[in-house]
Amino acid sequence: MSRILIIGAGGVGNVVVRKCAQVPEVFSDICLASRTVSKCEEIATDIDAGIRTAQVDADDTADVVRLINEFKPDLVLNVALPYQDLAIMDACLETGVDYLDTANYEPPDEARFSYEYQWPYDGKFKNAGIMGLLGSGFDPGVTNVFCAYAQKHHFDEIHYVDIVDANAGDHGHPFATNFNPEINIREVTANGRYWEEGEWKETDPLSIHETFDFPEIGPKEIYLMYHEEMESLAKNLKGLKRIRFWMTFSENYLTHLRVLENVGMTRIDPVEYEGQKVIPLQFLKALLPDPGSLGPSTKGKTCIGCVIDGVKDGKQKKIYIYNICDHEECYREVKSQAISYTTGVPAMIGAMMMLTGTWKQPGIYNMEQLDPDPFMDKLNVHGLPWTVTEL
Repeated sequence: MSRILIIGAGGVGNVVVRKCAQVPEVFSDICLASRTVSKCEEIATDIDAGIRTAQVDADDTADVVRLINEFKPDLVLNVALPYQDLAIMDACLETGVDYLDTANYEPPDEARFSYEYQWPYDGKFKNAGIMGLLGSGFDPGVTNVFCAYAQKHHFDEIHYVDIVDANAGDHGHPFATNFNPEINIREVTANGRYWEEGEWKETDPLSIHETFDFPEIGPKEIYLMYHEEMESLAKNLKGLKRIRFWMTFSENYLTHLRVLENVGMTRIDPVEYEGQKVIPLQFLKALLPDPGSLGPSTKGKTCIGCVIDGVKDGKQKKIYIYNICDHEECYREVKSQAISYTTGVPAMIGAMMMLTGTWKQPGIYNMEQLDPDPFMDKLNVHGLPWTVTEL
């Protein structure tokens, strides 16, 4: 039985706290905290499971330290903005509490997705005797565990990995993003990158695309992007020659995005308007639908997985390991669409692994560095069943 502090009350935070409340034998005391405490109170009241709420400024390490000292959690689960990762990690170091997040740190003024800011905490966390688990969402997160599982059970060497993410859901809006609009648009408009033969290769945004036939969804156009899990997988998979990340986008989404980019609304540098400094992308975020509000209207499915090619017992082998998630089923269970669900469930499972001692060692870790089997078992139990197909 453990105490957990969840920071962040957006779409993913809503899923995490509801899924934690379903496992009271592990998560005996839950505190949900956010800058806007009313969001926490609304979720806690709806769940009606004795969840505590608190106000916290996640940009302010001292304020996070204050809350940690008040609640005394065994683990801080960070589903706030990626800009706030380092402030929360510093608070965990100061208080000697384990840490988990779902996305790597990003500097607010640069669309740079890299673990270079968090990996250097490894020595500090080891010296403090605490653990930090990075990227315990779906991608990154489950996709890393899929690769670790394949390396453990299916391959002697993995040569090629393609991480393929499809959202075939329809939310009924002319244009909306399924997670934080600012983070989503920064990610999509950045240059593509992939790792091949020991080096990173860069492409223009969304310039490389092809068709992929998804189970239960059908053929969709997929676009090559950069995604942070490739950075750690390129280091930790044996024999790797190439790793790429692909995501689907509708033509409607891409048309809106091109127009917004052309008129400057995706810029992340401040512009002056009537004597005020305004960041266009943050203003656009305020105009777009809140991703947390899309659950009731979203229909369709997601399919996220890894196509993995390598060698077993001297023979070439290729597998596809994936999960399919239904938006409407997610909403019935936790009042969320599938994008938040597929991130929130793995965050809860990662926390469970740490709090039960299944994954417990000081230092900073990416998901593929730990035993994949217990995590894979819990995916089947808690709503994200997976399939392995030999190709």
